[in-house]
Amino acid sequence: MESPRHVATALTIAGSDSGGGAGIQADLRTFAFHRVHGTSALTAITAQNTLGVTRVDVLPAAAVTAQIEAVAKDLGVGAAKTGMLSNREIIIAVAEQVRLLKLAPLVVDPVMMSRAGSRLIDDKAVGALRELLLPLATLATPNRHEAQLLAGLELHTLEDMREAARRIHQLGPKAVLIKGGAMPGALRGTDVWFDGERLETLQVAPVDTPNTHGTGCTLSAAITAHLALGREPLEATRRAKAYVTAALHHPLALGRGNGPFSHFFSLREP
Repeated sequence: MESPRHVATALTIAGSDSGGGAGIQADLRTFAFHRVHGTSALTAITAQNTLGVTRVDVLPAAAVTAQIEAVAKDLGVGAAKTGMLSNREIIIAVAEQVRLLKLAPLVVDPVMMSRAGSRLIDDKAVGALRELLLPLATLATPNRHEAQLLAGLELHTLEDMREAARRIHQLGPKAVLIKGGAMPGALRGTDVWFDGERLETLQVAPVDTPNTHGTGCTLSAAITAHLALGREPLEATRRAKAYVTAALHHPLALGRGNGPFSHFFSLREP
């Protein structure tokens, strides 16, 4: 009998997207593409499709804790990421498990505001994320609107993005990636990285497609996968950004709204 093959593992702590384009579903597909075994702790169940979200059912914090413990104490966690954490109680519970179980490296995708600028969590949850979870992060990956909220600064220019990265870094994460997908004009597709020493501008040509649902989740999941495979954070981020950019060139003809893209684009028939 053949011995089991060791495989890297990654944990996503996030909400479910019934439309399959974002959240847990996107994270697990991204892990699988990178040959990493994906595990999950569900925080909320959403009823959504390409047109929007119609219902959200948040799980009890104790249920989130139990899922994290079940995975970490048996399968192990090579790297972890957080996505939609819904409320203060869940954020407190997740931060406690990260400390107790020493879950690292940890990517915190601070899902507080949508790319369009809609607020997703209340002030108490924002405060808990800022004070309890960000200081535990290996990397924080806010979008433009989340960065504005965390840094207290409007983002219009590249220098604004750099200053926001510096300010958010002072909140405790080892590194910060300001995502520029919602930036205006030529800055769309430009991200800023800062780890206290290196200030890098990561730029790719933007992909002209309306099917961008799940890009933030996919990027943070791809970074997490590369971290689980042993890569250092900046290299993991560069590779993850290249993956998302390539995937955006392969939109899926699904739904009547902001659709998803193919996470397994390299496996599709010509």
